[in-house]
Amino acid sequence: MRKIISYFIKYPVAVNVMIIAFIAFGIIGALSMKSSFFPLVDSELISINLVYPGASPAEMEEGVVLKIEDNLKGIVGIDRVTSVSRENSASVTVEIIKGKNIDVVLADVKNAVDRVPSFPSGMEPAVISKIENIRPTISFTISGDNLPLTTLKQYARTVENDLRNIEGISQVSLSGFPLEEIEIAVRENDLRAFNLSFTEVANAVRSSNLLITGGNIKTDEEDYLIRASNRSYYGDELHNLIVRTESSGNIIRLKDIAVVKDTWSENPDRIHYNNNVAINITVSNTNSEDLLSSADKIKEYINKFNQQHDNVEINISSDASISLNQRTELLLTNGAMGILLVLFFLALFLNVRLAFWVAFGLPISFLGMFIFASQFGVTINVLSLFGMIIVIGILVDDGIVIGENIYHHYNDKGKSPIRAAIDGTMEVIPPVVSAIATTLIAFSTFFFLDGRIGNFFSEVSLIVMLTLSVSLIEALVILPAHVAHSLAMANSKKKQSRINKFFTKVNTTADGFLVSIRDRFYVPYLTFFLKHKILGFAIPLALLIFSVGAIGGGIVRTSFFPSIASDRININLKMPQGTNEKITDSIISIIEVAAWQVNEEYSKKQSGNQQVIQNIIKRIGPGTANGSLDINLLPGESRDFSSPEITNTIRDKVGKVYGVESLTFGSGGNFGGSPVAVSLLGNNIVELKAAKKELKEILENN
Repeated sequence: MRKIISYFIKYPVAVNVMIIAFIAFGIIGALSMKSSFFPLVDSELISINLVYPGASPAEMEEGVVLKIEDNLKGIVGIDRVTSVSRENSASVTVEIIKGKNIDVVLADVKNAVDRVPSFPSGMEPAVISKIENIRPTISFTISGDNLPLTTLKQYARTVENDLRNIEGISQVSLSGFPLEEIEIAVRENDLRAFNLSFTEVANAVRSSNLLITGGNIKTDEEDYLIRASNRSYYGDELHNLIVRTESSGNIIRLKDIAVVKDTWSENPDRIHYNNNVAINITVSNTNSEDLLSSADKIKEYINKFNQQHDNVEINISSDASISLNQRTELLLTNGAMGILLVLFFLALFLNVRLAFWVAFGLPISFLGMFIFASQFGVTINVLSLFGMIIVIGILVDDGIVIGENIYHHYNDKGKSPIRAAIDGTMEVIPPVVSAIATTLIAFSTFFFLDGRIGNFFSEVSLIVMLTLSVSLIEALVILPAHVAHSLAMANSKKKQSRINKFFTKVNTTADGFLVSIRDRFYVPYLTFFLKHKILGFAIPLALLIFSVGAIGGGIVRTSFFPSIASDRININLKMPQGTNEKITDSIISIIEVAAWQVNEEYSKKQSGNQQVIQNIIKRIGPGTANGSLDINLLPGESRDFSSPEITNTIRDKVGKVYGVESLTFGSGGNFGGSPVAVSLLGNNIVELKAAKKELKEILENN
């Protein structure tokens, strides 16, 4: 090690080449890193989606889901199977064991579903797929004053097509409207008049509405492809459909016996934005797409769209890039503050130029980290940025120790700059390396965590370990060479300028202050505890016992992750299955009115009389029993009230709601999940419902 350090100190050109390489490749690595909200992880989930029109949840459970679950038992690689049965549909989620090949398990799951002997007639084919890690980038609503849902859907489809044509955007989903249907209402009197049956009409529609290929005809000159392209997508295209041709030549068309019109499915799914009918559009990013660049392109498109249209407007309801940009700004701010603090305190107690070279190690360490992070597949996300923010506080510790010791060997022991750099570095290598090694070992424990926590926080660990490793190389190789050849060593014993005299006087005053603190406080206390070792051991032990007791006694409360407040309040209503859509709508609308009343109360107390609630998105569906409110608040930086306080006020304003299956009010959430989750397992649905009711009563009374 001494030879390596001596070489770079004696030949500073090699150090400069290394710095240039760090800067060049570091910038390239940083620019090549994609951005995402969370770290990119491989999928470990397989979904089985089942659709059976007209079936109740019990029928879906008994006739479909249980058969699939029985066939999935015993498949190698499956960790857990969960299922949810609803009206008309059900979903089965298969979680694989960590480290197993999901494609192999996916093939086994498909074979298991195919082995089910009999599904109910009328059920659509099961859709089995791997759940890709797709995360929302931006969600926005498109709405207008008194615009019908059909018109909004046309606008939404146009927006969808425009967004898909933008490079880097592939995942665009629309919600807020039920499926479109063509309703054919046959008139009974006309059927009797023409001596037709309902089955004849249905067969005529089925046989005439075709889009199929019929093979080909080969001739000596060319081949002809036979294709029946007669599919209709709108009701008015079916008016002239021929139901029957009589021997007399009379033609009976569909319009003669039925009313044909375009309508929406009876299974509701509707969204209202500030009481206006709206459609929600969500743009997500895959592992191969960049979040920040996609968000910028989408927002640019939204601004252009709003400028070109007067009767319809796009409003952003959630934007993941905001949090990512704020975290990046926090990192840059902390980095700048860290450099300034290092410069200030080292200049205060040592030397200005020495302080500069120590602080110079901070950007070099980050640039070196970017070189390797890009090779490990790390992205710019909230957790990797969190790791960078953490490591800022411990980056320059090794540089401070080495720089101060080199200066000590030169200034106090009278060695030459090169000799002082070599001896000063070699002397502190053991404590510096051991300090970095203990930190690396501490953060390496994140690699051994399982599940979502392990996948996410291992990236924090990787960022910290890479940055500290590069900082160690910088402190042992680059820093000594710079200090040895800097003016801090060359001018300390020469005639000094006024600036140098000023900082010398500052250094002398600061050194005197530290000596005074050392002699008056530190030395007496150290001497006392060295003489009374038992007391010196008893005090920290007592503090440890007090801390453990405070946690055990509930004085200091604990949580795996703190509840993170947000600028959005989510209210979810779930009614018993089979509840009429109008009842669900009426209850969620009452809650919406209460939310606007709370907005009036808090807006009067808000600074600048700003509206505390920016907008409310009401959704009915999917299904008749589900409703929700997404309440977007004034940004937290401008809001005088916390989101939990506003949430509790809305809950109190709403009061007790009877007849609901569940009604939840939430703002923010816990990263690790709910503090307590209880699952009741059993084959008897009656017993499960009774157990659920009893448990719910016990929890509410405690």
